[in-house]
Amino acid sequence: MGARKRHSPRRGSLAYSPRVRAKSMEARVRAWPDVPDDAEPRILAHCGFKAGCVQIVSIDDREKVPNAGKQLVSLGTVLVTPPVLVLGMRGYTKDADGLHAAFDVYADDIPRDLARLMKLNNKEDTKMAEVAESMLGRITEMYAILAVSPRQAGLEQKRPYIFEAMVGGGDISQQFVYLKEMLGRQITISDTFEAGASVDVAAITKGKGWQGVLKRWNVKKKQHKSRKTVREVGSLGPISPQSVMYTVPRAGQFGFHQRTEYDKRIMIIGNTESEEKNAAQREIQNVDVARNYGRSSRDAGTSGINPAGGYKHFGLVKGDYIVVKGSVPGTYRRLVKLRSQIRNKPARVIKPNILEVVV
Repeated sequence: MGARKRHSPRRGSLAYSPRVRAKSMEARVRAWPDVPDDAEPRILAHCGFKAGCVQIVSIDDREKVPNAGKQLVSLGTVLVTPPVLVLGMRGYTKDADGLHAAFDVYADDIPRDLARLMKLNNKEDTKMAEVAESMLGRITEMYAILAVSPRQAGLEQKRPYIFEAMVGGGDISQQFVYLKEMLGRQITISDTFEAGASVDVAAITKGKGWQGVLKRWNVKKKQHKSRKTVREVGSLGPISPQSVMYTVPRAGQFGFHQRTEYDKRIMIIGNTESEEKNAAQREIQNVDVARNYGRSSRDAGTSGINPAGGYKHFGLVKGDYIVVKGSVPGTYRRLVKLRSQIRNKPARVIKPNILEVVV
């Protein structure tokens, strides 16, 4: 008997269809988690920029697994999370046709570049607060209008990202009062999430251009000399009717798609400025920093997250950052939106026990 042929797994044609290019570099969040009405109002999203990857050595705190209580080495993705500015708020009404924007209220002192970008007139927009408050009886959802500048993350892009984030907890009137107090303020990542919590990440994946069916859909190669081609599908469909179904794998755009990954645990929330101060104090006390084969092995709680020379294709991480367990869609320097966990939300948040971070 001859050797058995290995059949490459075929991805489901209906899993991600159509695989077209994303319309924007900014991912769109279409669903939001339910927050109890007795909870305090809060903004359910933040954002960051992908910087690089590290190795995390931690104690596995998962119950009922063979590795519980033992050391676990896992991949971590570093996201630079500069503070976001609360530009305004938007109220939505809902009917059979979906959501409809009812009012927009913006902060009084908006930076000139943002006001010019959004074509705002502050004198007219300040009068909307009284009108919006009278419309709260018809409002079903409240959103915060946030803005983040890539320059604060050390990137060269001047144009800021402006997006909406839902407000959860409390009723509509409480959410309105909360957003009214937050107008013009900056929100840090520690104000929105905490270490040990899980988030959903939404981003645009790496673009790979036009690719064939083997790379795009992972179909099986045909036998040698059986047909004119090897790297094509065997059949596009029947002779009659003369049409190609959308489920048939075809060549086309591969990558640069919007993807959302669920239940990404935040392992570390830190700030490089405070860690540099701690490192300076440790140097004064003559505390050595371990070095291993050209890589720096640092204590996550007392020293920085930057490798020597910075991360490749990004540079040095400055300001607030988080380390998320696992991978994150997209290439380096790309915007990543962080949303509160919408699936499998645990009853309580357990802070991870980090032993070491190898950068």
